Amino acid sequence: MHHRTVADLMTRDVVSVRRETAFKEIVKALTENDVSAAPVLDVDGRVVGVVSEADLMRKTADQAGPFGRIPLPEVSAEDLTKAAAFRAEDLMSAPAVCAGAEWNVVEAARLMTVQGVKRLPVVDDTDRLVGIIGRADVLRVFLRRDEAIREEIQRDVLEDALALAPSAVTAEVKEGRVTLTGTVGRAAVIPVVERLCQSVDGVVSVQSRITPSDEGSAAVLDDRSADPPRVGK
Repeated sequence: MHHRTVADLMTRDVVSVRRETAFKEIVKALTENDVSAAPVLDVDGRVVGVVSEADLMRKTADQAGPFGRIPLPEVSAEDLTKAAAFRAEDLMSAPAVCAGAEWNVVEAARLMTVQGVKRLPVVDDTDRLVGIIGRADVLRVFLRRDEAIREEIQRDVLEDALALAPSAVTAEVKEGRVTLTGTVGRAAVIPVVERLCQSVDGVVSVQSRITPSDEGSAAVLDDRSADPPRVGK
């Protein structure tokens, strides 16, 4: 199996700013390029942080209204500092949460989810910026054609990884939903097949109709599907 890498999906032409970039120049860069955030680079092109619309909004939110300043509830010292800042290095969120170009799409998605970020600057071994990947880029794997997904499951998972005969288990794919049909020797193999198919890029769900050929395994499956025994009072 071949997971799509961050390098396969990332945007290489990245809008970035420098540490010393002024507030209005940051707003201009984001607006003119229709992006919501930009990596902040040092003089060597290394990523030191990310400045986003959320960081910039602190200044707007801290402005006085027509009838005087309305205090913001529960404003942290960091927010107050950023509201008064005017350069990228003082406005940015740091350190930046970054990805490597060689990462697979699963690793990038997990990091975005854990860190609660919408995008990841992509860096090389020296922390220099080489691209950026966002949630929309990660979701592009679900646009893969059903036939491409089916072929990968049949060839890479069922035949190569599990060494099953082509006629033993077959996969049907519709809108990313996989249905597996066939027979395997042992019941213990079934969850392995399901898990490997689920890990294929573009798979939305897996439904298994695989049955074990040995009677012992079949009995185990029947026992698991049976209603639990009632406990008397």
